[in-house]
Amino acid sequence: MTKYEIVLHPDKKLKKKCLPVSEVTAEIRSIGSRMLETMYDAPGIGLAAPQVGILKRIFVMDCSEKDQISKPYICINPEITWVSDHKSNYEEGCLSIPDFYGEIMRPSEIKMNCLNENGEFLEYHFEGLKATCAQHEIDHLNGVLFIDYLGRVRRQIITTKMKKIKKQIVLNQGNV
Repeated sequence: MTKYEIVLHPDKKLKKKCLPVSEVTAEIRSIGSRMLETMYDAPGIGLAAPQVGILKRIFVMDCSEKDQISKPYICINPEITWVSDHKSNYEEGCLSIPDFYGEIMRPSEIKMNCLNENGEFLEYHFEGLKATCAQHEIDHLNGVLFIDYLGRVRRQIITTKMKKIKKQIVLNQGNV
C-alpha cells in the first residue's frame, strides 16, 4: 500500500470543512488504511483526511506507547456528544505543521460517536491524550488547526516560517 503525502500549512485544504462519508466502501477502507500507514511512517499519533488532501470526515489515531500493543482507530463521521467540564493542557503538534508546538487547553474527557472501517456505529469515552488527539483531529475536519488557538502574533510567525519551509521543499525538489 502506498502512503500519502502530507499536506503542509499553509494550504487551503487544511482550512476547509470536510463532508460526511455517505457509505463505508472499499475505497473508504483503503483511505483509512493508507492514512494509518502514513501516520505511523511520519511518525505521529493522529492524522485527519484533509492532511492528505481528502476532504472527507475521516481521521485515524493511535496513542499507544512504544512498549504497548498498537491500538489504531479509524474514525469515520466522528461526532463529539459530550465533553467534561475539567480541562487539560497538552503540548500539541501537527504533522502538517512539523516542528512547531503549542500548549492547548481542551476538555480532558469526551464521548464520541463514529463509524469504524466496517461501517459499524461505535461510541467511545476517551480521556487524557486520546481525548486531546481526537479533538485535535476533529478540529482538522472542521478546518481548524491547533495554531488557531494560539495568539495572533505566534500564529503569524509559525505561518511565515512554514511558507519558507514549503518554498525550500519546492526548491529542493527542483534540484533532484
